[in-house]
Amino acid sequence: MSSRGSKKLYIGLFLIVIALGVVVARSGILSKTQPAMAQAVAVKAMQVITRDTPVNSEFVGQVRAKSEIKVMSKISGNIVEKMVNGGDNVYKGQPLFRIDNKQYRSAVNSARATLNKSQATLNNTRMDVARYQKLAAVDGIARQTLDSYIAKAEEEEAEVEANQANLQQAMEAEQDTLIISPVDGRIDVNDVSLGYYVVAGSTTMATVSSIDPIWVQFSMSENEYLTFIRSGNGTLPESFKDHLKLVLSDGKEYSLIGHVEQIDKGINDTTGTITIKASFDNPQRFLLPGMFARVVVQETVRPGALLIPQKAVKQVLDNTFVFVVTDDNKAESRQVKLGERIGDMWLVEDGLSTTDRIVVEGIDKVKQGNDLQVTMVQPDEQTPARQ
Repeated sequence: MSSRGSKKLYIGLFLIVIALGVVVARSGILSKTQPAMAQAVAVKAMQVITRDTPVNSEFVGQVRAKSEIKVMSKISGNIVEKMVNGGDNVYKGQPLFRIDNKQYRSAVNSARATLNKSQATLNNTRMDVARYQKLAAVDGIARQTLDSYIAKAEEEEAEVEANQANLQQAMEAEQDTLIISPVDGRIDVNDVSLGYYVVAGSTTMATVSSIDPIWVQFSMSENEYLTFIRSGNGTLPESFKDHLKLVLSDGKEYSLIGHVEQIDKGINDTTGTITIKASFDNPQRFLLPGMFARVVVQETVRPGALLIPQKAVKQVLDNTFVFVVTDDNKAESRQVKLGERIGDMWLVEDGLSTTDRIVVEGIDKVKQGNDLQVTMVQPDEQTPARQ
Protein backbone atom coordinates (compact mmCIF):
# COMPACT_ATOMS: atom_id res chain seq x y z
CA MET A 1 0.00 0.00 0.00
CA SER A 2 1.29 3.52 -0.86
CA SER A 3 1.83 6.23 1.74
CA ARG A 4 -0.97 8.27 0.17
CA GLY A 5 -3.41 5.36 0.65
CA SER A 6 -2.42 4.87 4.29
CA LYS A 7 -2.97 8.49 5.00
CA LYS A 8 -6.50 8.33 3.57
CA LEU A 9 -7.24 5.24 5.72
CA TYR A 10 -6.18 6.97 8.94
CA ILE A 11 -8.25 10.03 8.11
CA GLY A 12 -11.30 7.80 7.45
CA LEU A 13 -10.92 5.96 10.76
CA PHE A 14 -10.57 9.24 12.60
CA LEU A 15 -13.78 10.58 11.09
CA ILE A 16 -15.62 7.38 12.04
CA VAL A 17 -14.50 7.67 15.67
CA ILE A 18 -15.65 11.29 15.82
CA ALA A 19 -19.05 10.33 14.37
CA LEU A 20 -19.54 7.53 16.94
CA GLY A 21 -18.68 9.94 19.75
CA VAL A 22 -21.34 12.37 18.56
CA VAL A 23 -23.95 9.57 18.39
CA VAL A 24 -23.16 8.32 21.90
CA ALA A 25 -23.25 11.82 23.34
CA ARG A 26 -26.64 12.56 21.78
CA SER A 27 -28.19 9.22 22.85
CA GLY A 28 -27.34 9.78 26.54
CA ILE A 29 -26.06 6.22 26.98
CA LEU A 30 -23.26 7.31 29.25
CA SER A 31 -25.53 9.44 31.39
CA LYS A 32 -27.84 6.42 31.99
CA THR A 33 -25.06 4.52 33.68
CA GLN A 34 -24.97 7.08 36.48
CA PRO A 35 -26.99 6.09 39.64
CA ALA A 36 -30.34 7.90 40.01
CA MET A 37 -31.40 9.56 43.24
CA ALA A 38 -34.00 7.42 45.16
CA GLN A 39 -37.41 9.11 45.35
CA ALA A 40 -39.38 9.35 48.60
CA VAL A 41 -42.37 6.98 48.86
CA ALA A 42 -45.70 8.78 49.22
CA VAL A 43 -47.72 7.40 52.16
CA LYS A 44 -50.44 8.41 54.57
CA ALA A 45 -49.72 8.16 58.26
CA MET A 46 -51.59 8.62 61.51
CA GLN A 47 -50.73 9.28 65.12
CA VAL A 48 -51.30 6.31 67.43
CA ILE A 49 -54.71 6.80 69.06
CA THR A 50 -54.91 7.03 72.85
CA ARG A 51 -58.38 6.48 74.28
CA ASP A 52 -60.15 5.04 77.32
CA THR A 53 -61.54 1.85 75.81
CA PRO A 54 -63.96 -0.84 77.02
CA VAL A 55 -62.29 -4.14 76.20
CA ASN A 56 -64.17 -7.35 75.48
CA SER A 57 -62.80 -10.82 76.05
CA GLU A 58 -63.93 -13.63 73.77
CA PHE A 59 -63.90 -17.36 74.43
CA VAL A 60 -64.71 -20.20 72.06
CA GLY A 61 -67.76 -22.03 73.34
CA GLN A 62 -69.90 -24.97 72.36
CA VAL A 63 -73.64 -25.33 72.82
CA ARG A 64 -74.64 -28.29 74.99
CA ALA A 65 -77.95 -29.64 76.20
CA LYS A 66 -78.56 -29.17 79.91
CA SER A 67 -79.65 -32.79 80.07
CA GLU A 68 -79.62 -35.65 77.60
CA ILE A 69 -81.92 -38.43 78.75
CA LYS A 70 -81.99 -41.87 77.20
CA VAL A 71 -85.56 -43.06 76.81
CA MET A 72 -85.86 -46.70 77.93
CA SER A 73 -88.85 -48.90 78.59
CA LYS A 74 -89.63 -50.54 81.92
CA ILE A 75 -91.17 -53.47 80.06
CA SER A 76 -90.22 -55.60 77.06
CA GLY A 77 -92.14 -55.95 73.82
CA ASN A 78 -92.57 -54.86 70.21
CA ILE A 79 -93.26 -51.25 69.27
CA VAL A 80 -96.67 -51.07 67.65
CA GLU A 81 -97.04 -47.29 67.40
CA LYS A 82 -94.77 -44.25 66.98
CA MET A 83 -96.22 -40.84 67.79
CA VAL A 84 -93.16 -38.71 66.84
CA ASN A 85 -90.40 -38.56 64.27
CA GLY A 86 -86.69 -38.20 64.92
CA GLY A 87 -85.74 -34.53 65.35
CA ASP A 88 -89.16 -33.41 66.60
CA ASN A 89 -89.55 -30.99 69.48
CA VAL A 90 -91.36 -32.71 72.34
CA TYR A 91 -92.78 -31.66 75.70
CA LYS A 92 -92.67 -33.41 79.06
CA GLY A 93 -95.34 -36.13 79.23
CA GLN A 94 -95.87 -36.29 75.46
CA PRO A 95 -96.48 -39.85 74.15
CA LEU A 96 -93.58 -41.08 72.03
CA PHE A 97 -94.04 -44.84 71.49
CA ARG A 98 -96.50 -47.57 72.33
CA ILE A 99 -95.47 -51.16 73.04
CA ASP A 100 -97.80 -54.08 72.33
CA ASN A 101 -99.95 -54.32 75.48
CA LYS A 102 -101.99 -57.49 74.86
CA GLN A 103 -100.08 -59.69 77.28
CA TYR A 104 -100.01 -56.92 79.90
CA ARG A 105 -103.77 -56.38 79.57
CA SER A 106 -104.28 -60.12 80.05
CA ALA A 107 -102.09 -59.96 83.15
CA VAL A 108 -104.30 -57.16 84.49
CA ASN A 109 -107.45 -59.20 83.92
CA SER A 110 -105.91 -62.27 85.57
CA ALA A 111 -104.72 -60.27 88.59
CA ARG A 112 -108.13 -58.64 88.95
CA ALA A 113 -109.88 -62.03 88.87
CA THR A 114 -107.54 -63.45 91.50
CA LEU A 115 -108.15 -60.41 93.68
CA ASN A 116 -111.92 -60.71 93.32
CA LYS A 117 -111.80 -64.39 94.24
CA SER A 118 -109.65 -63.76 97.32
CA GLN A 119 -111.89 -60.87 98.34
CA ALA A 120 -114.98 -63.09 98.11
CA THR A 121 -113.31 -65.78 100.21
CA LEU A 122 -112.37 -63.18 102.82
CA ASN A 123 -115.92 -61.85 102.91
CA ASN A 124 -117.29 -65.35 103.65
CA THR A 125 -114.71 -65.91 106.37
CA ARG A 126 -115.56 -62.56 107.96
CA MET A 127 -119.23 -63.56 108.10
CA ASP A 128 -118.24 -66.86 109.77
CA VAL A 129 -116.17 -64.95 112.31
CA ALA A 130 -119.12 -62.68 113.12
CA ARG A 131 -121.45 -65.66 113.55
CA TYR A 132 -119.00 -67.58 115.75
CA GLN A 133 -118.38 -64.49 117.89
CA LYS A 134 -122.11 -64.44 118.78
CA LEU A 135 -122.07 -68.15 119.59
CA ALA A 136 -118.91 -67.83 121.66
CA ALA A 137 -120.55 -65.06 123.67
CA VAL A 138 -123.18 -67.53 124.93
CA ASP A 139 -120.72 -70.42 125.11
CA GLY A 140 -122.31 -71.99 122.04
CA ILE A 141 -118.88 -72.99 120.56
CA ALA A 142 -115.45 -73.56 121.87
CA ARG A 143 -113.18 -70.51 122.01
CA GLN A 144 -110.59 -72.39 119.94
CA THR A 145 -112.97 -72.59 117.00
CA LEU A 146 -113.49 -68.84 117.02
CA ASP A 147 -109.77 -68.19 117.22
CA SER A 148 -109.10 -70.42 114.23
CA TYR A 149 -111.62 -68.50 112.09
CA ILE A 150 -110.14 -65.17 113.20
CA ALA A 151 -106.67 -66.41 112.19
CA LYS A 152 -108.07 -67.63 108.87
CA ALA A 153 -109.63 -64.21 108.21
CA GLU A 154 -106.33 -62.44 108.93
CA GLU A 155 -104.50 -64.79 106.55
CA GLU A 156 -107.05 -64.12 103.83
CA GLU A 157 -106.77 -60.35 104.40
CA ALA A 158 -103.03 -60.62 103.78
CA GLU A 159 -103.70 -62.59 100.62
CA VAL A 160 -106.15 -59.93 99.43
CA GLU A 161 -103.52 -57.22 100.02
CA ALA A 162 -100.95 -59.25 98.06
CA ASN A 163 -103.40 -59.69 95.20
CA GLN A 164 -104.17 -55.97 95.27
CA ALA A 165 -100.43 -55.29 94.93
CA ASN A 166 -100.21 -57.76 92.04
CA LEU A 167 -103.10 -56.03 90.30
CA GLN A 168 -101.48 -52.63 90.83
CA GLN A 169 -98.22 -53.94 89.41
CA ALA A 170 -99.97 -55.44 86.40
CA MET A 171 -101.85 -52.17 85.77
CA GLU A 172 -98.62 -50.14 85.98
CA ALA A 173 -96.92 -52.52 83.55
CA GLU A 174 -99.83 -52.07 81.15
CA GLN A 175 -99.57 -48.29 81.56
CA ASP A 176 -95.84 -48.51 80.89
CA THR A 177 -96.54 -49.75 77.39
CA LEU A 178 -97.07 -46.06 76.57
CA ILE A 179 -93.62 -44.38 76.49
CA ILE A 180 -93.69 -40.64 77.24
CA SER A 181 -91.07 -37.90 77.06
CA PRO A 182 -89.32 -37.31 80.40
CA VAL A 183 -88.53 -33.63 79.66
CA ASP A 184 -89.19 -30.79 77.27
CA GLY A 185 -86.65 -30.91 74.47
CA ARG A 186 -85.81 -32.39 71.10
CA ILE A 187 -85.70 -36.07 70.23
CA ASP A 188 -82.73 -37.34 68.25
CA VAL A 189 -82.97 -38.96 64.83
CA ASN A 190 -81.56 -42.28 66.03
CA ASP A 191 -84.88 -43.46 67.43
CA VAL A 192 -86.05 -47.05 67.06
CA SER A 193 -88.38 -48.07 64.26
CA LEU A 194 -91.90 -49.49 64.26
CA GLY A 195 -91.93 -53.20 65.13
CA TYR A 196 -88.61 -53.09 66.96
CA TYR A 197 -88.37 -55.34 70.02
CA VAL A 198 -87.22 -53.45 73.10
CA VAL A 199 -85.78 -55.04 76.21
CA ALA A 200 -86.81 -53.61 79.57
CA GLY A 201 -84.14 -51.33 81.05
CA SER A 202 -81.68 -52.07 78.23
CA THR A 203 -82.80 -50.79 74.85
CA THR A 204 -82.35 -47.05 74.20
CA MET A 205 -85.43 -46.10 72.23
CA ALA A 206 -84.37 -42.46 71.70
CA THR A 207 -82.50 -39.63 73.39
CA VAL A 208 -84.29 -36.44 74.37
CA SER A 209 -82.14 -33.33 74.85
CA SER A 210 -83.47 -30.44 76.90
CA ILE A 211 -82.71 -27.24 74.96
CA ASP A 212 -84.59 -24.45 76.75
CA PRO A 213 -82.70 -23.15 78.57
CA ILE A 214 -79.47 -24.44 77.09
CA TRP A 215 -75.84 -24.41 78.13
CA VAL A 216 -72.86 -22.88 76.35
CA GLN A 217 -69.64 -24.38 77.68
CA PHE A 218 -66.32 -22.55 77.35
CA SER A 219 -62.89 -22.48 78.96
CA MET A 220 -60.43 -19.78 80.01
CA SER A 221 -56.79 -19.91 81.02
CA GLU A 222 -55.64 -19.76 84.60
CA ASN A 223 -54.24 -16.24 84.11
CA GLU A 224 -57.48 -15.01 82.56
CA TYR A 225 -59.44 -16.49 85.45
CA LEU A 226 -57.16 -14.79 88.00
CA THR A 227 -57.60 -11.45 86.23
CA PHE A 228 -61.37 -11.66 86.46
CA ILE A 229 -61.33 -12.91 90.04
CA ARG A 230 -59.12 -10.01 91.14
CA SER A 231 -61.32 -7.46 89.38
CA GLY A 232 -64.32 -8.94 91.22
CA ASN A 233 -62.62 -8.99 94.64
CA GLY A 234 -62.54 -12.75 94.93
CA THR A 235 -65.44 -13.66 92.65
CA LEU A 236 -66.38 -13.17 89.02
CA PRO A 237 -67.59 -9.58 88.51
CA GLU A 238 -71.29 -9.00 87.86
CA SER A 239 -70.49 -7.68 84.37
CA PHE A 240 -69.12 -11.14 83.65
CA LYS A 241 -71.55 -13.43 85.44
CA ASP A 242 -74.85 -11.93 84.31
CA HIS A 243 -74.10 -10.17 81.03
CA LEU A 244 -72.70 -12.74 78.62
CA LYS A 245 -73.21 -12.21 74.91
CA LEU A 246 -73.11 -14.90 72.26
CA VAL A 247 -71.80 -14.44 68.71
CA LEU A 248 -72.76 -17.31 66.43
CA SER A 249 -70.65 -18.87 63.68
CA ASP A 250 -72.21 -16.60 61.04
CA GLY A 251 -70.92 -13.55 62.93
CA LYS A 252 -74.34 -12.44 64.16
CA GLU A 253 -75.10 -11.82 67.82
CA TYR A 254 -77.66 -13.97 69.61
CA SER A 255 -80.54 -11.83 70.85
CA LEU A 256 -80.65 -13.02 74.48
CA ILE A 257 -78.18 -12.45 77.31
CA GLY A 258 -76.75 -15.39 79.26
CA HIS A 259 -75.38 -15.87 82.76
CA VAL A 260 -72.79 -18.11 84.37
CA GLU A 261 -74.40 -21.15 85.97
CA GLN A 262 -71.53 -23.53 86.73
CA ILE A 263 -67.78 -23.18 87.27
CA ASP A 264 -65.63 -26.30 87.38
CA LYS A 265 -64.05 -27.32 90.67
CA GLY A 266 -60.49 -26.62 89.48
CA ILE A 267 -57.96 -26.14 86.71
CA ASN A 268 -57.65 -28.99 84.23
CA ASP A 269 -54.23 -30.64 84.62
CA THR A 270 -53.88 -31.30 80.90
CA THR A 271 -55.09 -28.04 79.34
CA GLY A 272 -54.40 -25.59 82.16
CA THR A 273 -57.89 -24.13 81.74
CA ILE A 274 -61.03 -23.93 83.82
CA THR A 275 -64.41 -24.88 82.35
CA ILE A 276 -67.45 -22.64 82.72
CA LYS A 277 -71.06 -23.29 81.74
CA ALA A 278 -73.35 -20.40 80.89
CA SER A 279 -77.12 -20.68 80.60
CA PHE A 280 -79.04 -19.02 77.75
CA ASP A 281 -82.80 -19.02 77.29
CA ASN A 282 -83.71 -20.69 74.01
CA PRO A 283 -87.49 -20.28 73.58
CA GLN A 284 -87.39 -20.56 69.79
CA ARG A 285 -85.11 -23.64 69.89
CA PHE A 286 -82.65 -21.62 67.81
CA LEU A 287 -79.55 -22.90 69.58
CA LEU A 288 -78.81 -26.57 69.04
CA PRO A 289 -76.37 -28.85 70.86
CA GLY A 290 -73.04 -29.06 69.05
CA MET A 291 -73.09 -25.50 67.69
CA PHE A 292 -69.94 -23.41 68.14
CA ALA A 293 -70.13 -19.79 69.22
CA ARG A 294 -68.03 -17.04 70.78
CA VAL A 295 -68.86 -16.04 74.33
CA VAL A 296 -68.23 -12.32 74.71
CA VAL A 297 -67.45 -10.82 78.12
CA GLN A 298 -67.13 -7.05 78.61
CA GLU A 299 -64.30 -6.12 80.93
CA THR A 300 -63.85 -2.82 82.71
CA VAL A 301 -62.76 0.21 80.68
CA ARG A 302 -59.02 0.24 80.00
CA PRO A 303 -57.72 3.80 80.50
CA GLY A 304 -55.32 5.25 77.91
CA ALA A 305 -55.44 2.25 75.60
CA LEU A 306 -53.35 2.49 72.42
CA LEU A 307 -55.27 1.82 69.18
CA ILE A 308 -54.19 1.52 65.55
CA PRO A 309 -56.22 0.76 62.38
CA GLN A 310 -56.31 -2.85 61.26
CA LYS A 311 -55.09 -1.85 57.78
CA ALA A 312 -51.82 -0.57 59.27
CA VAL A 313 -50.80 -4.05 60.37
CA LYS A 314 -48.70 -6.54 58.38
CA GLN A 315 -48.41 -10.16 59.44
CA VAL A 316 -45.43 -12.34 58.51
CA LEU A 317 -45.79 -15.89 59.79
CA ASP A 318 -46.49 -15.50 63.52
CA ASN A 319 -45.06 -11.98 63.76
CA THR A 320 -47.02 -8.74 63.48
CA PHE A 321 -45.42 -5.52 62.20
CA VAL A 322 -46.23 -1.89 61.49
CA PHE A 323 -44.17 0.80 59.74
CA VAL A 324 -43.34 3.72 62.02
CA VAL A 325 -42.45 7.13 60.55
CA THR A 326 -39.23 8.36 62.21
CA ASP A 327 -38.49 11.99 63.05
CA ASP A 328 -36.57 12.36 59.76
CA ASN A 329 -39.45 10.79 57.78
CA LYS A 330 -37.91 7.38 57.20
CA ALA A 331 -39.68 4.02 57.44
CA GLU A 332 -38.91 1.87 60.46
CA SER A 333 -40.36 -1.66 60.61
CA ARG A 334 -41.42 -2.44 64.16
CA GLN A 335 -42.85 -5.60 65.69
CA VAL A 336 -45.94 -5.10 67.86
CA LYS A 337 -48.04 -7.21 70.20
CA LEU A 338 -51.75 -6.84 69.58
CA GLY A 339 -54.63 -7.36 71.98
CA GLU A 340 -58.36 -7.35 71.28
CA ARG A 341 -60.01 -6.13 68.10
CA ILE A 342 -62.05 -2.99 68.81
CA GLY A 343 -64.27 -2.28 65.81
CA ASP A 344 -61.88 -1.64 62.91
CA MET A 345 -58.99 -1.01 65.32
CA TRP A 346 -56.45 -3.20 67.08
CA LEU A 347 -55.60 -2.64 70.71
CA VAL A 348 -51.79 -2.49 71.06
CA GLU A 349 -50.32 -4.28 74.05
CA ASP A 350 -46.63 -3.60 73.31
CA GLY A 351 -44.30 -2.09 70.72
CA LEU A 352 -45.71 1.44 70.26
CA SER A 353 -46.01 4.64 72.26
CA THR A 354 -48.41 7.57 72.17
CA THR A 355 -45.91 9.69 70.16
CA ASP A 356 -45.46 7.23 67.31
CA ARG A 357 -46.71 7.85 63.80
CA ILE A 358 -47.61 4.80 61.74
CA VAL A 359 -48.18 4.26 58.02
CA VAL A 360 -51.84 3.53 57.29
CA GLU A 361 -51.92 3.75 53.48
CA GLY A 362 -49.24 2.78 50.99
CA ILE A 363 -47.81 0.20 53.37
CA ASP A 364 -47.23 -2.32 50.55
CA LYS A 365 -44.84 0.10 48.82
CA VAL A 366 -42.71 0.72 51.89
CA LYS A 367 -39.48 -1.02 52.87
CA GLN A 368 -37.23 -0.61 55.87
CA GLY A 369 -35.27 2.66 55.67
CA ASN A 370 -37.25 4.19 52.77
CA ASP A 371 -37.55 7.96 52.66
CA LEU A 372 -41.21 8.84 53.06
CA GLN A 373 -43.34 11.66 51.70
CA VAL A 374 -45.86 11.74 54.54
CA THR A 375 -49.45 12.98 54.53
CA MET A 376 -50.89 12.93 58.04
CA VAL A 377 -54.53 11.94 58.42
CA GLN A 378 -56.90 11.96 61.38
CA PRO A 379 -59.00 8.91 62.29
CA ASP A 380 -62.28 10.84 62.18
CA GLU A 381 -61.46 13.31 59.40
CA GLN A 382 -61.72 12.87 55.65
CA THR A 383 -59.51 15.84 54.76
CA PRO A 384 -55.81 15.00 55.15
CA ALA A 385 -53.26 17.55 56.37
CA ARG A 386 -49.97 17.54 54.43
CA GLN A 387 -46.78 17.69 56.43
